[in-house]
Amino acid sequence: MLELEKRHIHMNRRRGSVTSQITLDDDFNVPDSMDDVDQLILDSGEIQIESVKNLGEKVAVRGKLSFRVLYRTPDGQVTTLAGSLPFDETVNVPDLEDNDYIQAGWELDDLNVGVINSRKLGVKAVVTLSIQAETVFDTQAAGDVRFDGDVETLKRNITVAGLAVRRKDTYRIKNLLTVSGNRPDIERLLWQDVKLVGVNTKPLDGRVHIDGELMVFVIYAGEDGRMPVQCLEESIPFSGDVELSESSEDMIPFITVRLIHRDLEVNPDSDGEMREIAVDAVAELDMRLYQEETIGILSDLYALDREIIPETGEACLDQIALKNMLRHKIQEKITLPGGQRILQICHSDGSVKTDEIEITENGLKIDGVLEVRLLYLTADDSAPVSASTEMIPFHAEAEVPGIEKDSVYQIEPGLEQLTAVMLGQDTVEIKGAVTLDILVLKKVCEQVILNVREEPLDVEKLKKMPGIVGYYVQPGDSLWKIAGKFHTSVDEIMETNHLSDTVIHPGDKLILVKAVRERMEPR
Repeated sequence: MLELEKRHIHMNRRRGSVTSQITLDDDFNVPDSMDDVDQLILDSGEIQIESVKNLGEKVAVRGKLSFRVLYRTPDGQVTTLAGSLPFDETVNVPDLEDNDYIQAGWELDDLNVGVINSRKLGVKAVVTLSIQAETVFDTQAAGDVRFDGDVETLKRNITVAGLAVRRKDTYRIKNLLTVSGNRPDIERLLWQDVKLVGVNTKPLDGRVHIDGELMVFVIYAGEDGRMPVQCLEESIPFSGDVELSESSEDMIPFITVRLIHRDLEVNPDSDGEMREIAVDAVAELDMRLYQEETIGILSDLYALDREIIPETGEACLDQIALKNMLRHKIQEKITLPGGQRILQICHSDGSVKTDEIEITENGLKIDGVLEVRLLYLTADDSAPVSASTEMIPFHAEAEVPGIEKDSVYQIEPGLEQLTAVMLGQDTVEIKGAVTLDILVLKKVCEQVILNVREEPLDVEKLKKMPGIVGYYVQPGDSLWKIAGKFHTSVDEIMETNHLSDTVIHPGDKLILVKAVRERMEPR
């Protein structure tokens, strides 16, 4: 009796990837408690996804655009206004099934805040939602066979990458910043920007390690009201672990990290002066860990005491074609608009957006832009604080051997070491490095044995075969093929011909002796 031992391998296949562009357009009234708007200085926004629901061939996404504007009042003061615009969007995803995993991403392509009048702002934004649907399934292949009697087996090894862990978790960063003694106390925060920089993650046994920096930038008004607007920028290093029992050090990670909560609160210090800022931020880790392993697959089998008819089929497995971090250097000189004489750059930050990703014959082509925002002080007393947003395009290529049009890829863009240096009164040199964390999976389809059928030995056919024969090895022959054809075994061919290994060459002469075994019936 024969019984196949089957290997079950977890595969992760992308069901579909769909993008949908939505436009948000609404008016926003300035609250009665705030001063009139005279001039806008700076705006920023981010999308917060609140829920993603799989509706079967449709995905419902609910969220909001949170925006902030820094503006100047008629009397020259600077203050901040914050608000939000909610949205509900339904995106069609063909062939989506109820149990598929849904991941929603977003890019804020354009944010435009304009002054309608001193008490009303017009907020317009273009948002691109990207929906990725993935299904996790088991594929199986015979790895070995249990049998009674005399059965010959041939195996081969293949390397596969199965999705071992798919999990989301959070990591909290808390710290206390203190204003230096040469600065005034804080009356109120006018602007804040909190970003993750240089984040690294690494799977370890039972946990995932994370480290990096939290960059905090604030603009604040001095407490006595006579001091000019103050800028404060601090870097908070962090390092810690997220518990993940399934994790192991040899797994291959693709982990995206995003800030989902950030809060700054001004507190009094030990002397009762408002000189401390409590920072509370929460990062979300979307973790995918792949386990790469070499497994033995049953390629063929036959018996010397019965007829065995294998039933074969195709099993498609994932292999990692590329796991790499690309770094693309940016160095660009830009001229700021308006003809202002700039005294000092207070703050610079940037975000990376990928516009187009193309699978080519040899890899991936990636086009995108680095969006840089600059906040600076000018020599204009009526407008001492100003801002500018600049777009710097980039192009990168990743060489991926064996990539195909249906290969699954994941790319997480990032930014390192951004600096902005004044070269003249209105010229700035931007330097930095765009990072692209890339994982590419390629599908490899193999013929595998799915089942076997047993029949009694064909005695008449066996009698017609010669008992002993001299044979010259032909091109493409192997000992396995020869043994099956002449009803013998590889071991017996090697013993008869005094071979020390299975290597043979065309033209070699072999003596082949037919082997017949009597099948032992189980009691």
